[in-house]
Amino acid sequence: MQLENGSTISDLRYKTHRIYKGKPKLEELPATYVENENEAETLEIVLEDRVIGLRVTLLYTVYERWNVITRSARFENHGAEQIKLLRALSMNVDFPHADYEWLHLPGAWARERAVERRPLVTGIQSVESRRGASSHQQNPFIALLRKHANEDVGEVYGFSLVYSGNFLAQVEVDQFQTTRVSMGINPFDFTWLLEPGESFQTPEVVMVYSDKGLNGMSQTYHQLYRTRLARGAFRDRERPILINNWEATYFHFNEEKILHLAKTAAELGIELFVLDDGWFGKRDNDRSSLGDWFVNKQKLPNGLEGLAKSINQMGMQFGLWVEPEMVSVDSELYRKHPDWCLHVPNRPRSEGRNQLVLDYSRKEVCDYIIQVISDVLASAPISYVKWDMNRHMTEIGSAALPPERQRETAHRYMLGLYRVMEEITSRFPHVLFESCSGGGGRFDPGMLYYMPQTWTSDNTDAVSRLKIQYGTSLVYPISAMGAHVSAVPNHQVHRITSLEMRGHVAMSGNFGYELDLTKLSEEEKQKVKEQVAFYKEIRRLVQFGTFYRILSPFEGNEAAWMFVSEDRSEALVAYFRVLAEANAPLSFIRLKGLDPNKDYEIIGSGEVYGGDELMYAGLNVPQRRGDFISVIWRLKAAH
Repeated sequence: MQLENGSTISDLRYKTHRIYKGKPKLEELPATYVENENEAETLEIVLEDRVIGLRVTLLYTVYERWNVITRSARFENHGAEQIKLLRALSMNVDFPHADYEWLHLPGAWARERAVERRPLVTGIQSVESRRGASSHQQNPFIALLRKHANEDVGEVYGFSLVYSGNFLAQVEVDQFQTTRVSMGINPFDFTWLLEPGESFQTPEVVMVYSDKGLNGMSQTYHQLYRTRLARGAFRDRERPILINNWEATYFHFNEEKILHLAKTAAELGIELFVLDDGWFGKRDNDRSSLGDWFVNKQKLPNGLEGLAKSINQMGMQFGLWVEPEMVSVDSELYRKHPDWCLHVPNRPRSEGRNQLVLDYSRKEVCDYIIQVISDVLASAPISYVKWDMNRHMTEIGSAALPPERQRETAHRYMLGLYRVMEEITSRFPHVLFESCSGGGGRFDPGMLYYMPQTWTSDNTDAVSRLKIQYGTSLVYPISAMGAHVSAVPNHQVHRITSLEMRGHVAMSGNFGYELDLTKLSEEEKQKVKEQVAFYKEIRRLVQFGTFYRILSPFEGNEAAWMFVSEDRSEALVAYFRVLAEANAPLSFIRLKGLDPNKDYEIIGSGEVYGGDELMYAGLNVPQRRGDFISVIWRLKAAH
């Protein structure tokens, strides 16, 4: 912090504390919650610098059910002078030694959340985002692991920040081999001016301990984030199988083309049709119309209402793509309000995907977006919204803030975004919202608080998705993970994989399709129909079962994972092999999470094995020739 006299000295000392049942809400921020006060206890420790009148309240909440502690901090200025916060992290935790490795989830567009693990070394090692979003390049998560820890054994400490903007996650090993983990809002391009009487609340960090390896840590995050971070009517509801028209049509569609695609989807048993980018303004490419949220009547002469009702009559729900945080220079909104975007005076306004970022730090901008998107959602029977953000921030400045507050812009943007999402999702509780940011560029806990699922990646290639979905599962529940079957050659990597493998990979998340179904052969349509019917049978198990990683695609040519029902009476196992190998040895995969005292029947073959046998001896992988092979086994407890 910096005081009016220019000094950065503070002397925070213990003042008081209290312990109480339950968990408080964090002002203007997403956070985990409890449904009754007996689920958790909270410790508040108040520190005070009496010279300047600064109080810092440290909030620790301990959950009864899980090995979880949450931590955040609140700064209050009780003095007579301004205090400028230069750094306001959410958490520091010290470990008495450095005998750990650390793990994080680096990536890029179309290559999100790889798994990278390395030893700690003396000094600082960190990951961060400076992009105005949690980003494709890093995720607001790190873990410390004992050196022998793997997926199933060993101690793991996870740290996950419930925030969607610039973040810093840092591990420092000092001269005495003490390890300090720090996490919170990135100090880069951040300050916050606290006037007398004002307060500042940091986002919360969710800390998880597991003595059962990474799978144990992940299962805790999955259960907590699915049931005590996600909210609303869809938290516990099975998610619909959808068809998205993006890779089928891109911007080039009309009502007739959309209805033809929808009719084919309905005949195959698909439940939800999603109309992606291109339905509004004069949007025939990505160079115009963002911000002009009114229907393009040339493409859709009967409007959204007419289209949605026609699709409803086919027995499907209707969903819509929006990108409310952006504005095109070629738009009515920009011509009317050129100061409504993030910008710095006398500097060029850098475009990304031919668009600028609206200034959500401004109340009037947020008010406008809340109203115009609400008008769209009220105009037709819309059941689903895909909320996109296709570029990151540059020239982060606001025309509404004075010079001394310009470095508050990025965080004020996040507070504005959270307010907009809270308002819109509350107004339309019957709508399923899915977040997206050029794919998985904002797959973080902050977004899950408002929208229970996220588009995992713009890369829909089945082989690429093995790594992307495996890495994502380290922290995020399967019910949050959008996964679609797309066309071949794949539009991102031009790989050709079988419809079977594409289906098996996509069935490992919230299942859907993103291709032109009308161009499939009759044989392929029948296969899609069978996939849809099969997923409806296993959907609850996949979306809400306990997830186990078995074989890592980062460590070899294979991947495998499985889902187990809560009562362990049912399981689904998925195995994938990327490239064929000559004269390959017999292969077995050991299953996890079954009841060792139960017998399990493999549905379809009639074979029965003991749960202990399947976990210790394993399941024989059939020898199949060719690249890009996948197998799914469905197990049920035998009576």
